[in-house]
Amino acid sequence: MTRKLKRIRSWINAQWLKIKPGKQAVRGASRTLLGAVVLCWLIFSFRLVLGIKDPWILVFAAAMLLLFWLSSLLIVKAIKLLNSIPKGLKVALFTSIPLLFFMFDNPIIAIVFIVIVSLLGASIFVLRKTGIKSLTRIKKGIVVLGLLLGIGGLVFSFVSYSTEGYDVDKMVNAAHQSMDKIEPLQFESPATKGMYAVNQLTYGSGNDKRRVEYGKDATIKTESVNGVPFIDNWEGFSGWAREKIWGFDYKELPINGRVWYPEGNGPFPLALIVHGNHSMQDHSDPGYDYLGELLASRGIILASVDENFINGGWTNIFGGLDEENDARGWLLLEHLKVWHEWNDKSNNPFYKKIDTSNLAIMGHSRGGEAVAIAAMMNKLPYYPDDASIKLDYNFNIKSVVAIAPVDGQYKPGNSGTKFKDVNYFVIHGAQDADVRSFMGSQQYERIAFKDSAYYMKSGLYVYGANHGQFNSTWGNNDQGFSFTGMLNLKQLLTEEDQQEIAKVYISAFLDATLKDKKEYLPLFVDARKGKNWLPETIYLNQFEDSTNELISGFDEDFDVITTTKKGKINSKNLTVWREEEIKLKWQQKGSRALVVGWNYELEDEEEAIPNEKLASYSIQIDSNTVVIDSSKAFVFSMAESTESSNPKTKGKWVDDNEINESNDEEEKEEETEKDEKDEEDEKDEPKQPIDFSILFEDFKGESIQFALSDFSPLQREMESVIMKVDFLTGDKESEKIFQTFYFPIKKVSEKNPSFDITNLKKITYLFDKSRKGVVVIDNVGFMNVLE
Repeated sequence: MTRKLKRIRSWINAQWLKIKPGKQAVRGASRTLLGAVVLCWLIFSFRLVLGIKDPWILVFAAAMLLLFWLSSLLIVKAIKLLNSIPKGLKVALFTSIPLLFFMFDNPIIAIVFIVIVSLLGASIFVLRKTGIKSLTRIKKGIVVLGLLLGIGGLVFSFVSYSTEGYDVDKMVNAAHQSMDKIEPLQFESPATKGMYAVNQLTYGSGNDKRRVEYGKDATIKTESVNGVPFIDNWEGFSGWAREKIWGFDYKELPINGRVWYPEGNGPFPLALIVHGNHSMQDHSDPGYDYLGELLASRGIILASVDENFINGGWTNIFGGLDEENDARGWLLLEHLKVWHEWNDKSNNPFYKKIDTSNLAIMGHSRGGEAVAIAAMMNKLPYYPDDASIKLDYNFNIKSVVAIAPVDGQYKPGNSGTKFKDVNYFVIHGAQDADVRSFMGSQQYERIAFKDSAYYMKSGLYVYGANHGQFNSTWGNNDQGFSFTGMLNLKQLLTEEDQQEIAKVYISAFLDATLKDKKEYLPLFVDARKGKNWLPETIYLNQFEDSTNELISGFDEDFDVITTTKKGKINSKNLTVWREEEIKLKWQQKGSRALVVGWNYELEDEEEAIPNEKLASYSIQIDSNTVVIDSSKAFVFSMAESTESSNPKTKGKWVDDNEINESNDEEEKEEETEKDEKDEEDEKDEPKQPIDFSILFEDFKGESIQFALSDFSPLQREMESVIMKVDFLTGDKESEKIFQTFYFPIKKVSEKNPSFDITNLKKITYLFDKSRKGVVVIDNVGFMNVLE
């Protein structure tokens, strides 16, 4: 065999020598190519000069030509240097680099690994094979240094990997500063186990060859469904392997689920929950047992839907399912269809036990987008991407829960998923290393309330919560790789605490929307209402309901002095003022908002802000467009923007010549030292939350003024460090997360009994407390009080 291979290689080399270009041919090709391209470049440049009549173009063209010529020399030098690397080391590098990138998905970790291991290996081999005595003094020093660096790097890496993580900059919990002003709800936690005994069963095809609970041990047998219209790329090696693993293809998708249900006659509300994308052979559907046990004990049937067969796996390296979230949502509707059939079959364990007028669907990760897709599809007669596919389900889905969802993987008609008249709750964690942006807040913006019934939508952002711990089988490794130690877990909540938060909020949401227990609603505006139930961390709540009446939503036009309700805007002394689309880490939120900033440059930090310098933003109310009385609450959403609060003191706004004329060197040095000291002080001490006043004025001249901190000062933008290597690079994760501010009119009116809210004339944001800041304000209006 070896001889035959050698003969083949010799024959190939001989054929190559017959056609290999000679030196003159190579020289001619290179010179002709270079000359032709330079000539074309000169012609191109002269034509530009003649067309634009600007001779400076020739200078630019010459500089470009020189730059590319020098670059080519450097590239040739780099290739020559690479060729000088010994063959063994080249093979090791070209094998190691792709494998390290595949394992770690981080170039810094890969480079550090290569350097440390290479130094250590080189030093050990030299000492063992050559010996220290035979080396020159310089090489002895190099070997010792390499050994020390290699061992030191290895020890540092091991210690760094073994620790749970590192501390981040101190951060003040803004809501704590007004904790004494908030009365917590005084009844039983919604996470308390209920009165019902809990039973369990599974349903499935009966033919599942991998999971007996959906095969021969399934209590209820179900028919498979054809997913061809909704699934792409179940083909090639990936499709073949997927079929071999599961024993079926996309024409026979099983209806599998595990159920926790209360013992009793019912009828009980029904909730379905579906997992997201995870390794398909590491089954995800058992991971919501903590919710199943709780909800069933409180009188709600919970079914955890199995969709592992459309998850990713090792076979996806050769291609896999593409944008399958519409299939995930459609499968949920097929499950609901089966449940409706069971409710009408006298021989079924769930006969007449399901309250089909009170249905909820819940999802995690990709499942969190799937439930929004299902809510949309539920009301559509046909599949929006292929109208030959009939849908027309029309189930009574009242509530949707999204846990750390993605958004936009499936876009019906190349647009975001929209639905209306359904209650919505989304929860996300700041320490999420998988879905690192609060994508559920985008879906939040695309939900509308149109009919006369009561609906609500709420978003909850939790500091310290990650992606995986909402599922008890996923755990604390959000990245899916084996090396969990590369994640910074120091700020991570315990799994028990994270699941307790999910239990409190999801149980309260389902009780409020499926059982009409409206007493839980204040919890969705303010987590402090549940301080007796919830673990200690920072919570940000966003809330709207169908009673909301906007005065200014900032989406109506590009005129910054108009409002949604035909009012007018006035401002004073603002250093930042604009309206713009809200930008998240990955995408746009889907809503425009007001951005305002102020900056008081006072010599003494304790000095009172002069009235003539106070910054303010006022909304003039058109009294004919809004009805307000003491049964309402004033509401708006707000987040901090970390941009400069005084942008016009640098860059294009500053004339350097004027600065040089007005300041001598000594003054500039003093200013520099002061700025550096201020920066150091800010690093040592956490930034205090932002506070300011709100002023109401009526048409009779009466007014009331109250502080933002009467509810809560504004939480500073939260920063998270997801990976340990990010401490070296200084990378921090943050984005604009909104908090709803809620002020019952009856309560704030106590400050001036003569004030008449029914004749409200003007609302003013008066920036009189924090010395500087930039805030993003959205959805200013009034709603019915929740208490």
